[in-house]
Amino acid sequence: MAVMTSAESTTNPSSPAPAVGRERAIDALRGFALLGIFLVNAGSFASTYFGVGVSDPAFSRPVDHAVRWLVSFLFETKFYLLFSLLFGYSFALQMDSAERSGSAFVPRFLRRLLGLLLLGLAHAWLLFAGDILVTYALLGVLLLAWRGLKPAAATALALALLGMTAGGWGLLAWLVAHVPPLEVPVAELHAKALQAAQAYRASALDAIAQRGRDMAEGVWFVLVFVQGPCALAMFLLGLAAHRSGYLVRVAQQPAHLQRWMAWSLPIGGAGALFYAFVQVGASSVQQPEYVGLAALAVDLATAPLLTFGYGALLLWLLQRSPTGQRLGALLEPAGRMALSNYLLQSLVGALVFTAYGLALVGRVAPWLVVLGVLSLYGIQLAWSRRWMATHAYGPVEWLLRAVTLWQWPAWRRATP
Repeated sequence: MAVMTSAESTTNPSSPAPAVGRERAIDALRGFALLGIFLVNAGSFASTYFGVGVSDPAFSRPVDHAVRWLVSFLFETKFYLLFSLLFGYSFALQMDSAERSGSAFVPRFLRRLLGLLLLGLAHAWLLFAGDILVTYALLGVLLLAWRGLKPAAATALALALLGMTAGGWGLLAWLVAHVPPLEVPVAELHAKALQAAQAYRASALDAIAQRGRDMAEGVWFVLVFVQGPCALAMFLLGLAAHRSGYLVRVAQQPAHLQRWMAWSLPIGGAGALFYAFVQVGASSVQQPEYVGLAALAVDLATAPLLTFGYGALLLWLLQRSPTGQRLGALLEPAGRMALSNYLLQSLVGALVFTAYGLALVGRVAPWLVVLGVLSLYGIQLAWSRRWMATHAYGPVEWLLRAVTLWQWPAWRRATP
């Protein structure tokens, strides 16, 4: 399977992207990333204890801890990095497309970022406070300003961002370890989680107001000091990967992919193991605060390696056998309409867990949440395949492309 992407790849910006010339393995990677992102986000939808630091007393059985531990170990903090890497890669492809078509890239991309920003604001307030689209839109301006960086410079800047982020949290852990420990307000944390659950169940307006409180009280901090700099670093690595042609070369060399897996999966897995044991193995009230901060620092330093290992493993599988090719064919359509699928996941989450629909937040066991995620993901794979067989773009991708090009693109795929 040739390496491919969902970015514009034709010289006519208003025509549907052809099958020939697309980097299909990149689309498959993006479709794979959808599963990891949904598994993590679903935990936030299902329980207001997510990220609070104390365990939900309603789901404290060994099976509940085991499921949360597995999600933390295998998925948390890894898959948004993969999405970010592919965002930077697609950014470079869009620049190439604009150059081939003779279009002015900067105003076109700024319109795209504006469209992402508006979608992200609506998504954050109406569906999911942990939205990443606003972050992408704002960081995209920086990526646009740095679009002239050579691959070596972009890589160096990305590594510096990752190092400073992990190092900053490591330094904070060291400082906290040398001051008297503060008493953790356990009762207050439980009360906060219960109050949030009641708001999400009460009414649609209460749920919207609670999302605003969630964003103001903690989500922005995570975005600014954790996800933001790491996502920007992966943008730059994606840009460098395309500019240098490195990803295309590596994706076509199974031996090289095996070498990536051989060193990145063990190192990244070790960091993820430590992070999961600290974050889920025991609540923060049972251990010094600096241990949790140190675990976060280790995870920030090693999560990109596990992300690269996952990517290398999937690219390797796609070339192994007809089974790998069928896997790629299954994932590719979902990756081509990843934005539509991402928003659909949040819509279903809001309908199931908030007052928009069933209001089941805090009432579904973790293993049932995972089962629901896998079921919906399977439906999305089938739906995406059927949709992309007759349409040029996913529904939200079509709208975003219209804003980007400032003209209506083709809705249906051209018949041969």
